[in-house]
Amino acid sequence: MQAYWLEEGGAIPAAELNAQGVRYEALPTDAAAYQAPLDALKAANGYVEQDVVALSPATPNLEAICAKFVDEHIHDDDEVRFVLDGEGIFDIRSHDDRWMRVKVETGDLIVVPAGRNHRFLLTDARHIRCVRLFKDASGWVPHYRSKAS
Repeated sequence: MQAYWLEEGGAIPAAELNAQGVRYEALPTDAAAYQAPLDALKAANGYVEQDVVALSPATPNLEAICAKFVDEHIHDDDEVRFVLDGEGIFDIRSHDDRWMRVKVETGDLIVVPAGRNHRFLLTDARHIRCVRLFKDASGWVPHYRSKAS
């Protein structure tokens, strides 16, 4: 994980992300090792669904899929991602409305809390494969922030 303040620069340690309400931790990528921590997270937070999503240059309609997440938005549910392979970028609003840029890589678990403005981008590698956890898949619909905000 690499995190920094987007506008003014400066690294953001995992402890600061957690203080901002964004959970981060590193987990092993072997299924036998990561499933127990994910199961504990599911039990603690009421996540009942788990799947795996992959994006790559071979993904049909990749640009259209990515375009849905590049604009600032929120979800009614937490956005939980555990990166099995590849990398991506979450830009997340801090409590004082500054952008935190978080590059997640293989082994990174991130939880963007429900109602927190954020956006997601692929890196130049254009590849990420993640475990997703949901309380309810319908809670993961994006609600876009008004351009006037």
